[in-house]
Amino acid sequence: MKPLSRLVSAALLGGMALFARSATAADFPAPHEGDWIAPSFTFHTGETLQALRVHYRTIGDPGRPAVLILHGTAQSGAAMLTPAFAGLLFGPGQPLDATRYFIILPDAIGTGRSTRPSEGLRAKFPHYDYDDMVLAQYRLVTEGLGLHHLRLVLGNSMGGMHVWIWGEKYPGFMDALVPMASQPTAMASRNWMLRRMLVETIRQDPAYQDGHYTTQPPSLRMANVFMGIATSGGTLAYQALAPTRAKADALVDERLAAPSPTDANDYIYQWDSSRDYDAAPNLERIVAPLLAINSADDERNPPDTGLMTEAMKRVRNGHLLLIPASAATRGHGTTMIARFWQQQLAAFLADVPEHAPTTASDVRTRSLGR
Repeated sequence: MKPLSRLVSAALLGGMALFARSATAADFPAPHEGDWIAPSFTFHTGETLQALRVHYRTIGDPGRPAVLILHGTAQSGAAMLTPAFAGLLFGPGQPLDATRYFIILPDAIGTGRSTRPSEGLRAKFPHYDYDDMVLAQYRLVTEGLGLHHLRLVLGNSMGGMHVWIWGEKYPGFMDALVPMASQPTAMASRNWMLRRMLVETIRQDPAYQDGHYTTQPPSLRMANVFMGIATSGGTLAYQALAPTRAKADALVDERLAAPSPTDANDYIYQWDSSRDYDAAPNLERIVAPLLAINSADDERNPPDTGLMTEAMKRVRNGHLLLIPASAATRGHGTTMIARFWQQQLAAFLADVPEHAPTTASDVRTRSLGR
């Protein structure tokens, strides 16, 4: 792991409060939505779908340097368009100013408006994994949008894990990588145990009927709320938000009353897709400068294990920004609040030279390290 160079040290994050107060949710061009159909898509299992739909949103001029932004589990590209995220990144003068960059926000396989199990195959849908999801993203960018280079690949949570895979599979394709709320190490420990429990809770509900239900099983709502409370939110934040049983009950009631995931099969597939994730063996393949952004109170990626520190030693041009825990952070959800890291992102990108291959053969040559 390299020194942070011009990046602001995590120890100075407290100084960001003044910047955060002055930053407001800025205006940026309205997103355009579209669908790209992969005429044939083969999954890692060998199964093939003849027409895989990848839904996406774009913001800005396609002639500008392209930025790919990847969402978290059970979300869609629309989840990245919040005031706390896009409102502090995509506006004029902000780190990913949409008048300077062409921003791409795809819906991953099985999420949003992309092809999903609920559209007919149900539990017979191919059991996709993160490699399949990244391949679909790559094909969207290259075949669907005709792009041969990216300025940046940035992702959060599941999207952050996808960023690690992007850096290893397509090392010459981007100038920079920013994985957030993620680690490159194997899916295991409490992170996987809770995902497995979420999946089993729904599958073992008699109303699930092996995926052939006619109404959504009641366990879907309960499992979703439990997973959210158990693995995101932050210890200090929850203590501040719910210091009494009455306030804790009110918070639970509020979440139980909120809309639940729309389909149990889709939801199971989304969480189960992480089962074989492990980017650790190929970290040396990453050549693009990388800024990993995690939070100290991340319930799914606790820094206490030392796994991230050891992994970063193998990333040749990698930097780690660890956001200190506080009552203002939100555990695993912290990185979706851009005010905690927008300055560091801007400084990081300012240090990364911009390359723009003009042909597909140039991209292939750089990807092979020639």
